[in-house]
Amino acid sequence: MATIAETLARWAVEHEPDPADLDLARRSLLDTAAVALAARDHPLTRIAAELPDAARWAAVGHVLDFDDLHIESTTHISVVIVPTVLATGGDTRAYLAGAGVMARLGAALGWSHYSAGWHATCTAGAPAAAVAAGVAMGLTAPQLATAMALAVPAAGGVQQAFGTHGKSLQVGFAAQAGVRAARLARAGATADPAALDAWAELVGATGTPDLGGPAVPGGLAIKVFPCCYAMQRPIAALREIKDQITGEVAAVRVRTPRATVTPLLHDRPDTGLEGKFSLPYAVSTALLDDYPDFAAFTDEAVRRDDAQRLLRRVELATSEGADGLLAGQVEIEVDHAGPVLRVAMGDPPGAPSRPPTEDELGGKLAACGADVPGLLAGADWAGVRALLSAELPGTDTIRTGEAIR
Repeated sequence: MATIAETLARWAVEHEPDPADLDLARRSLLDTAAVALAARDHPLTRIAAELPDAARWAAVGHVLDFDDLHIESTTHISVVIVPTVLATGGDTRAYLAGAGVMARLGAALGWSHYSAGWHATCTAGAPAAAVAAGVAMGLTAPQLATAMALAVPAAGGVQQAFGTHGKSLQVGFAAQAGVRAARLARAGATADPAALDAWAELVGATGTPDLGGPAVPGGLAIKVFPCCYAMQRPIAALREIKDQITGEVAAVRVRTPRATVTPLLHDRPDTGLEGKFSLPYAVSTALLDDYPDFAAFTDEAVRRDDAQRLLRRVELATSEGADGLLAGQVEIEVDHAGPVLRVAMGDPPGAPSRPPTEDELGGKLAACGADVPGLLAGADWAGVRALLSAELPGTDTIRTGEAIR
């Protein structure tokens, strides 16, 4: 019987992209590049300059938490796979191979894996990055299976890192692990493909990869606000009724399935990064800011007196139910000077069922920097590779240290 690694490797080399796959790859390239460029001045960007290309671009692309998400696997696919492909000279085919493997492996790990505290973007990401890098390098299916096995030691990452630089850095480590594994497989390193099966059992996988459907089954969710995907729905819901609020808000009651707040670890955030993983702060920024953009998730914004005061008036009640960040719906009540306001929402804007239009995607690119739409106009994989090399370069020390890449 074929191992998981052998099965996924064979799918990766045999899959023939259709027009929908190609459109998804193009959107993912632009979205990931734009979000990485938006972080050019972020403190982590200076720190990550010490890292090789794949790790650096992935970490910087994830630090603003504005990158896409695959709902079924709870993984940020493109921020791992796009930098990996760029760093290894690949193109659309390598992206779709890695993204498809990451979606399927992450879905096989299941919600119980994520809810146990694993950062699935990293656990599924490292073996998938090995596939993306391997396809870019022209590896055979057996070599890809070996590369996935060689990436197993790096297939870690935990949610306790959320709200710190560690979250973005461990995403970068996953991308670079894939590059390293593919290079070792190309050089002739051996590994048992069954290592991926053993690892999957150890980390609580609940299923086996489903090879059917498009390259990325279910599609990808595009974020509208630069914060954890679990905050997209409550923010969008509150924005629908905020104009009806009069006087001071006395209380905000949020009811949602327990699964939907799994990654929201910070009830009393004190930094911008913590604010990106805080349901109470989601309420604060939704009600206080004209639009929760990058400025809404700075340390200063989170520490505002009115934001801190409002987040202490948020009451959360969770219910049992389906698993996943979009399980059921969120229901919110707002006590204010007028009658109690109520709103409910299922899928938020940007979800696969509510995909962004070309104009909306263009607006997101513009929000990432006034020069970003121009920089990305007509860009292909080679163009984005050159752009990130120029805009997000590494240090001279790492640039000359090929041995550790």
